[in-house]
Amino acid sequence: MPVFKTFSGSRVPVHIWTDEVDAAAESQLLNIASLPFVFHHVAAMPDVHVGMGATIGSVIATKDAVIPAAVGVDIGCGMCLQKTNLTADRASRADLEALFEKILERIPVGMRQRMTEHVVATACEPFEDRIAAIEAKYPDILKPMRNMNWRRQLGTLGGGNHFIELVADETGALWVLLHSGSRGAGNVMAAHFIRLAKKRMRERGIVLADSALAYFEKGEKLFEDYLEATAWASDYAAANRRVMTADVLAALDDVFPGFEPVGEAVNCHHNFVALERHFGEDVWVTRKGAIRAGTGEFGIVPGSMGARSYLVVGLGNADAFMSSAHGAGRRYGRKDAAARFSVEDLKRETEGIVCRKDAGVLDEIPSAYKSIDVVMANQSDLTRVVHAYKQLLCVKG
Repeated sequence: MPVFKTFSGSRVPVHIWTDEVDAAAESQLLNIASLPFVFHHVAAMPDVHVGMGATIGSVIATKDAVIPAAVGVDIGCGMCLQKTNLTADRASRADLEALFEKILERIPVGMRQRMTEHVVATACEPFEDRIAAIEAKYPDILKPMRNMNWRRQLGTLGGGNHFIELVADETGALWVLLHSGSRGAGNVMAAHFIRLAKKRMRERGIVLADSALAYFEKGEKLFEDYLEATAWASDYAAANRRVMTADVLAALDDVFPGFEPVGEAVNCHHNFVALERHFGEDVWVTRKGAIRAGTGEFGIVPGSMGARSYLVVGLGNADAFMSSAHGAGRRYGRKDAAARFSVEDLKRETEGIVCRKDAGVLDEIPSAYKSIDVVMANQSDLTRVVHAYKQLLCVKG
């Protein structure tokens, strides 16, 4: 049964799809709901947890204003899912271990980037003129990347909770599932505009409950410039996932010659802002750790490595601004998880999965996350499950 409740105490109410929300996350939601331009209500998904300024797992509709930190520092982060004609009974342990190595040969992970610009040079072309226009206005915007290069990062995974997986659905069909975003370029763009938003608040003498909720208003040049940058980063993130998916498919062909992808890939964001119509008005909808789930729209809700993931179709729930959870949501922060659990715990919880089982990914142990199955049950009025997946292989940076 879905969980849906409302709490108030601020300018607009908060609709929330979970009983599992801590005091810090609730405080953040109330801070957001107190802002003068927030429209109608704030929606908190069942994976909601504390973020920078705004909670991760929140959907915020605003009138003529945007909050850069509410979009987050990994603009356009999201998921890509591609079905194949392979079945689980064809994938031996030796095959999976070989595939793990082939993926790492083709796709840089963690802080690594490509030694040269991606061989699919045409993938960079749509972004060249657009980033040049942004840099013409903000010459230092990409300087913090230092030795990192957005062209060389196209088709790279990153670290943290980003992953590449081979998963099996309930019929045994194998799918490629991956999670990544706009990499270094999106991160430094986000940080740049968050700093400018805070500076703008100081200049205007506006004091907020949390300085990370600094915003731009329509009519300001910074408003339009920020939207231009987020559009670039979101499109880059989607392209990043497409390039990686193609590389994973090539790695699959190395191990399973003659295999074929089936149908079109699903590629969706969960950190973005978009102009949409809700409750009869045009508003800017920020989804921070949430996916769009309009009626009939496909979305991807991953669990942690070792837990199930889901392909869903949206039900267009108006109270959620047509949105859904984007994953399980963290129960413990990274440092807390690394201190709380052991490598032996990680090995036990990922038994049977070809993946890293060392201290470097201990903060990603399944127990650091909420139960994905509880999340899905809580939001049964937001999405309908199409397929449930179990990992056979998981690559992390």
